[in-house]
Amino acid sequence: MSVDRRGSFAERLTAARDRSFVGRDAEQALFLDALGDRPGASPVHYLHGPGGIGKSALLRRFAQEARRAGRPVVEVDGRTVAPTPEAFAAEAEEAVVESGAVLLVDTFEQCQGLEGWLWEQFLPRLPIGAVVVIAGRIPPDARWVSDPGWAGLLNVVALRNLVPGESLAFLSARGVPDTLHEALLVFTGGSPLALALAAAVAVEASRHGSAATVLDWTPSADVVATLLPQLIGDPPSEAHRKALEICAHAHVTSESLLRALLGERAPELFTWLRAQPYVETTTQGLFPHDVVRESLVSDLRCRDPEGFAAFHKELHQHLFEQLRAAPTTQLLQATGALLYLYRTDGHMARFHDWQDTGRVYDGPCLPADEARVVELVGQAEGAESADLARYWLDEQPEAFRVYRSARTDEIIACSAWLRLTDQRGCEVDPVVAAAWAHMRGHGPLRAGEHLAVARFTVHPEHYQRPSPPTTLTQWRAMGEIFRADHLAWHFIVMRDDGFWNDHLTHFDMWPTADAPVVGDHPYRLFGHDWRAQPVISWLAAKTDAMLTGVDGRDAGEAAAPPAAEMSVLSRPEFDAAVRDALRALRRPGVLAGNPLTRSRVVVHNGGSLTGVLERAVAALTGERGGDKRHRALVTTYVKGAPTQEAAAERLGLPFSTYRRHLTSAVDRVADLLWKHELSGTPLPGPPQSSVH
Repeated sequence: MSVDRRGSFAERLTAARDRSFVGRDAEQALFLDALGDRPGASPVHYLHGPGGIGKSALLRRFAQEARRAGRPVVEVDGRTVAPTPEAFAAEAEEAVVESGAVLLVDTFEQCQGLEGWLWEQFLPRLPIGAVVVIAGRIPPDARWVSDPGWAGLLNVVALRNLVPGESLAFLSARGVPDTLHEALLVFTGGSPLALALAAAVAVEASRHGSAATVLDWTPSADVVATLLPQLIGDPPSEAHRKALEICAHAHVTSESLLRALLGERAPELFTWLRAQPYVETTTQGLFPHDVVRESLVSDLRCRDPEGFAAFHKELHQHLFEQLRAAPTTQLLQATGALLYLYRTDGHMARFHDWQDTGRVYDGPCLPADEARVVELVGQAEGAESADLARYWLDEQPEAFRVYRSARTDEIIACSAWLRLTDQRGCEVDPVVAAAWAHMRGHGPLRAGEHLAVARFTVHPEHYQRPSPPTTLTQWRAMGEIFRADHLAWHFIVMRDDGFWNDHLTHFDMWPTADAPVVGDHPYRLFGHDWRAQPVISWLAAKTDAMLTGVDGRDAGEAAAPPAAEMSVLSRPEFDAAVRDALRALRRPGVLAGNPLTRSRVVVHNGGSLTGVLERAVAALTGERGGDKRHRALVTTYVKGAPTQEAAAERLGLPFSTYRRHLTSAVDRVADLLWKHELSGTPLPGPPQSSVH
């Protein structure tokens, strides 16, 4: 029998690891400088970062380089050495006695209690020429970093995820087909451990001809179960794990957010979160590394779908309330935080970018900025649009926002949110005229209502394509919608090239029939009737669709608005309908034809006109003098007296007094229902569904 003499398994393992290793060029350069004893090189390196960041792989690389250089290599693993000075010293003793030894310590967090002894007693024993690399999840104590004695000897490196180019090279080295790279990068965020697991899944799938399913790859329960313990370890308590899940689900986690959801342990939990190696700190709060975030969310969703949905809705409710209360200066931040909860919706992720919005910042359009706004509109849309921008700057200067480059402070984009209560500008701006014409076809603007037009979404460099200014423009529009009182319609204006059609119709913003032309360019308006579907019910529907993966529409319905629309009545029409409905309370067939059955106040308060009327009538008893009105209505319409004279007799009232009470009662019910028709708020009575 012949024997294969082509080398050992160890040699083949080393060769395979060498081929698949990518990135960490800066760290390798620093180590090689120390290995070559170059002037200024630090002989001691401390690497820290979360689990799965690639510390062990980098130490293996260092060991390989040291052996190639003919250096003796001493390896200590914190997982296997007893956390005592005696055990550690025995394991690492060769580094003290061997000239030019390279000491590599992995998983140091398992023996972090030895840190003081290590810096004060063990490391000083090493001879000149030795090189030390310590790797762990926890940064070194600040005492040693700031110690002047160690200042010229110690180099501390916080390891980060691989950058996109390195991640792509990693996947290619593992044999992952190019067509699958983007799907895997979305989940892994550059984490080497997650990349390795995802690559194994993708390669296996492509071998079995199921690569198409990997294009929408999400981590399986097994992958997540493998990742999580290595990424986060074992949280101290259920409260700590809940804090982690909040941190993973929210865009940024503040102490106040933890307090709102978890109560008075918030300061303790926030401090613990901030100390975790996989959590980053910003001026707004904390956020975890991408792979930790997605793994935690996937794990909770898989383990407890009902609990995940309830938690999601609780967080959503809090963020919605925060947005409604936020000052104008924090509107974008609050809106971005709320919309981040929808990031798993493919349409949202494709057209909104939370990563790069820091490249620009939003501000009001000051008088000194107006010339630049007109210039930008002219560059992107032509002279005719520039003239219209000048017109609206004169009419509504407060409607305009400018977006400045965070690097140069130059204004690079602009937008406007026109708030319209009359048809001023229709004779000048065909886009605004088209918005009014479309709205009139669906019901008049009622007293106290307004319509809004998102006009001049302009970023010449990436005109009406996803970019940081375009994302902020969308956030501002949605924030204005979520905060508006008595908003009847809003319209988003886009160049009519079809690029935004699927995205906007997915979110129930339907294209108008006409495409107004300005200069040489046709534009399309995408509108939503907020009287027919208010913000609260719209958000609830979108949340349920995202959580269940079902949006309630057939594929064929995605290109057109629902056929059945709510009735939008003027105040006189509404009052007449209320009077007719009260008279028909005991005649269901007649009541079914009342236009109030398709009004917002009925549809969004349970869908029963009878129930809505009964709740409005019952609400009278809580008002001053309401008992008299309540008795008149109940006797006349609920109990159904044969005549008004009979009703007056039953109540023991003079007919004129009875008539006064009844008229006042009908008017008050109409007032109450009209108030809720305009605001979209729930009627008093049985609990209504809350914002999700």
